[in-house]
This record gives sequence, structure tokens and C-alpha cells, in this order.
Amino acid sequence: MYGTLAGALAARKVEFDRSTFTADVEGTIEGAEKETIRITKIHVNYHVAIPADQRDTFDRALRVHPAGCPAHESVKDAIAITHSADVTAR
Repeated sequence: MYGTLAGALAARKVEFDRSTFTADVEGTIEGAEKETIRITKIHVNYHVAIPADQRDTFDRALRVHPAGCPAHESVKDAIAITHSADVTAR
């Protein structure tokens, strides 16, 4: 999803520094001891600085990028995937 969002931002000409664009990913693993465990949830939180006047374009890219991500589309029916963003105006 990280790469898909970076591509969506670049395609929309949202100015961001790839060297400071980061993401934290947190997963939830469930299952009883000595049984098969599985990932049930993934949350991706992006950290990015963009020009303030490009916020609407960023928000749209953030909203639609999961549908363009092959990894998301491959597992979305088995794993609940959510995302958020900490956006700094520069």
C-alpha cells in the first residue's frame, strides 16, 4: 500500500519528499496457543509532509489508493485493512 500511495501522489503531482515519507504498520494476530494463528487486522499509518494547497488532492489519493494496490486487493476479504495519515503542511 505504501508504494501504491507514493505512486498515486506522484501521478497527481503532489509534492512530497520520498526520503521522509514513512509508514508505521501494525498487525493483529489471533489464535489460541498451540493452534494455527492468523493475521486478522492490519493498520497502516502514513507520515508525510505536503504543501498545504495540495491537501484535497492528497486526501483523494489516500481514499482511493487501496483499490489500486495488488496486495490490498489480494487479502482484503481475509484481513481487515485500515489506513490513516499524519500529514504535515510545509
